[in-house]
Amino acid sequence: MRIIGSVLLAVSVCLGASPPVSAAPQTQRVVLAGGCFWGMQLVFESLRGVDRAVAGYAGGSADTAHYETVSTGATGHAESVEVTYDPARITFKQLLDVYFLVAHDPTELNRQGPDEGTQYRSEIFYTSPEQRADALRYIAHLQTQGIYPSRIVTSVAPLRGFYPAENYHQDFAVHNPQNPYIVINDIPKLQKLRKEFPQLVRTDAAFKN
Repeated sequence: MRIIGSVLLAVSVCLGASPPVSAAPQTQRVVLAGGCFWGMQLVFESLRGVDRAVAGYAGGSADTAHYETVSTGATGHAESVEVTYDPARITFKQLLDVYFLVAHDPTELNRQGPDEGTQYRSEIFYTSPEQRADALRYIAHLQTQGIYPSRIVTSVAPLRGFYPAENYHQDFAVHNPQNPYIVINDIPKLQKLRKEFPQLVRTDAAFKN
């Protein structure tokens, strides 16, 4: 059987056919900004099909991608989370459901909850034309359906660069579940996710509260 398989492969190559390639999982990524990245990371890393959620900065340059500098609101950066996901397990539309309906309030301009400044703005940094089209279509749908009484202020822009935040910001909620900010602002988001989209929540999430 091994000889026959080798012969068939050789014939395929001679005829110009591509040799068989084993299917590898294809992941995609998008960067989402919607307030403090502690809560955003907590929500998105709790989703099945999300391979990785990294807290960081997007919208500015590499040399200003530092927490103290970004916190001035003058760098162009937004606190963001880079979401790497498997579209075969969770769709981009489902990510948008969570982003718009759970993770933050898309009607708040340059602020989110107790945090104010352009670094806390609502923005989607897309990595493909399809993501851009889907995001704009989703926003239009929310507006026409009146899901929110106020205008949605979420911006949609191409990703120019993403810069991971300092190590102490990564998985902050997981490591500091009793932190007052996490308890007041972020755990309610996770509870809402579990209530509104239980089918999307992974069973092996690191945050067990």
